[in-house]
Amino acid sequence: MTIPADLKYTKSHEWIRQEPDGTLTVGITHHAQESLGDLVFVELPAVGRKLKQEEECAVVESVKAAADIFAPVSGEVLAVNTELADAPEKINQDAYAAWLFKLKPAAVDELAGLLDAAAYQAVADADQH
Repeated sequence: MTIPADLKYTKSHEWIRQEPDGTLTVGITHHAQESLGDLVFVELPAVGRKLKQEEECAVVESVKAAADIFAPVSGEVLAVNTELADAPEKINQDAYAAWLFKLKPAAVDELAGLLDAAAYQAVADADQH
């Protein structure tokens, strides 16, 4: 699986897409969903919730494990992907299409600390060993 070069990443396996309006779309990486296996439940943050960078804000559960999702940057939750409540397997089908939530960043400078595709590839490779 190639890691999309147009996204940013975290060491905790979230992907972040900066939208033209400045908002951020957040999901989990292909590597993360592959490690978890078949997803059976997704708990998303409430719309309007204000998050601090690296705060636990969502949970994905598979048949073998549960994993916390962390806010990549501080900000306010603008929207959540309600389709995932009934179809969490969409993340397994295409992790980069099945976004979890959208965020209005509070501190744009925090984006500079996110990983590019090459740096994330190194994290994912190290995670497999």
